[in-house]
Amino acid sequence: MTFGFLSPLYTAVSWIIVQFHSLYSHVFNPDGGWAWGLAIASMVVVIRICLIPLFVKQIKATRAMQAIQPKMKAIQERYKNDRQRQSEEMMKLYKEAGTNPFSSCLPIIVQAPFFTALYGVLSNVAKGHDIGVIHGSLLVSAGKAHIFGAPLSATFVSSPETSVKIVTAVMIIMMSLSQFVTQRQLMTKNVDLTVKTPFMQQQKMLMYVFPVMFAVMGINFPVGVLVYWLTTNVWSMGQQLVVIHNNPTPGSKAFQERQARLKKAGRLRADGTEIKGALWGMLPPSKTAIAEAASASAVVEESVRASRQQPRRQTKAQRQHGGATQATEPSEDNQAEQAAEEAVAADSGAKAAADKQTAAKPGGTKQGTRQQPKRGGQRPKKKS
Repeated sequence: MTFGFLSPLYTAVSWIIVQFHSLYSHVFNPDGGWAWGLAIASMVVVIRICLIPLFVKQIKATRAMQAIQPKMKAIQERYKNDRQRQSEEMMKLYKEAGTNPFSSCLPIIVQAPFFTALYGVLSNVAKGHDIGVIHGSLLVSAGKAHIFGAPLSATFVSSPETSVKIVTAVMIIMMSLSQFVTQRQLMTKNVDLTVKTPFMQQQKMLMYVFPVMFAVMGINFPVGVLVYWLTTNVWSMGQQLVVIHNNPTPGSKAFQERQARLKKAGRLRADGTEIKGALWGMLPPSKTAIAEAASASAVVEESVRASRQQPRRQTKAQRQHGGATQATEPSEDNQAEQAAEEAVAADSGAKAAADKQTAAKPGGTKQGTRQQPKRGGQRPKKKS
């Protein structure tokens, strides 16, 4: 299946494949599957490297969409009976946040023309038709290429051979499984768990829908296209793993793990920001920066510890003169007075214990105890 308006893209895709094929032909058999298969995989790597800016934009768009989900839900509830006003408010919200629902699909949308072009190239190779720069001896060589016994242009449906069906089935399973693992990795480690929104439910649903959809469509994909999608899925998985490890979404599980790593390495400031080294953080930070961060962290911990201390006990003089509700730092005179009061209290406790033991003895008298003063005068007699 070819489209006339994609002819320049067919030429570009076939030219890239031929260049890598000529490179790998110095190591592998030019007519073998390794030379052509690695040429297709290398073309995928080139395309994905060019799409890195779009991938970064996709990550930012996904985070922004997750952040504005509560506001979107509020707009839907407020204007549920006015679809036009609801759409206007949604577009205004997207503009303020600098995102839209289609930004997260940019890498897939941009790859679609290359996928179509590769599909057309392999289809023409299977039919023996010239396509792009693949013609003559190159067309014959591509027609002979097999990957694990399966021709590059063979599909699961069209091939009658059992061995080809097994190879294509295994590649379809690996393609779908890699798609599932990539999406699951995003949902379990790089999502803010404190925000529960419908967007998260949609992403969770897509985690199961996409692998099934690719598996159903994969039975009609040529082996070369399966190599393309398997390579791009593995690339996405590795690329996403690097992003999650180095720049996770705040509030996610990966973010907490990264903060713990930075703190253990002494690269976390007191305010929770990272101490970056030279070359945009690629080189380790200097010892001075780490020492400053450790000093700032110590100051914060000391202030927290001081705020948790119990208030000091007030002296008698402070209670009489100050009447304050919060204790202050006692002076040397107050400390001496407080120590004297504590000594008197201890002495009184010891004397009370001794008096108690003396009173327990038969005929014993309480000696050394403070006598109560007698009340003056006698009680008046009761009238009869």
